[in-house]
Amino acid sequence: MITLASDFGTPYPAAMKGVILSECDTRLVDVGHDFPRQDVRASAFWLSEVLPEFPPAVHLVVVDPGVGTDRNALVVRAGDHALVGPDNGVLLPAARRLASGGDGDYDTDIDAYELEIENPRSSTFHGRDVFAPGAAAVHEAGIDRLPELDGVSPADDVVDLTFPDPDVGDDGASGEVLVVDDFGNVVTNVPGEVLDGRKRVTVDDIEVPVVRSYAHAGIGEAVATVGSHDNVEFAVNQGRGDETFGLSAGDSVRIEW
Repeated sequence: MITLASDFGTPYPAAMKGVILSECDTRLVDVGHDFPRQDVRASAFWLSEVLPEFPPAVHLVVVDPGVGTDRNALVVRAGDHALVGPDNGVLLPAARRLASGGDGDYDTDIDAYELEIENPRSSTFHGRDVFAPGAAAVHEAGIDRLPELDGVSPADDVVDLTFPDPDVGDDGASGEVLVVDDFGNVVTNVPGEVLDGRKRVTVDDIEVPVVRSYAHAGIGEAVATVGSHDNVEFAVNQGRGDETFGLSAGDSVRIEW
């Protein structure tokens, strides 16, 4: 199986699929092609949440604002999985979770290899010309044989990406907004366990109830809850949390109780 994820929209992913299917017989699964455009950190977050749900696979990831520059192309082996994409950090959080069995331990060892780029047809579409054939080659060789694959060599240094740690105290927590999803739910880096046993919290200057799910509040009511990612998120039942709380990705946030 090869999964595909990008910020390409359409029709560019079809070209990557065509290249892969020309070089190997495999099942292709779209993770999504509407990741935030050129947003490496948001894409890395969502991939770290989604890819651990898959059985062993090769994951092709192309969120690549540095396409055509001297940034490297990577193949990362993480447990029974391999990830293929640009060396800009987008692969690393998901690779750590895959290699560590889901806990995302930053100290987990992963094996990274540079993928050789030989005269790609285009300097603006490495998804088609570099990463898609690279993913097909890894699939055909087998993940366990990755070190023997022609055109790869151990990467001495890679661009890393980690998410910031929150500051949790007795009376509250200071954190950061990691992403805002399409519903407007504001996902923070604060662990959901801080809401255990609490009925209300103050988010910056807005006091809100703590609920188990969105529909446990009235329509249009702002809430704090724990999302599927196990982090604190701020939302509005059938509305947009980002607009109500005035928050967007990268903003700092203070929760008090």
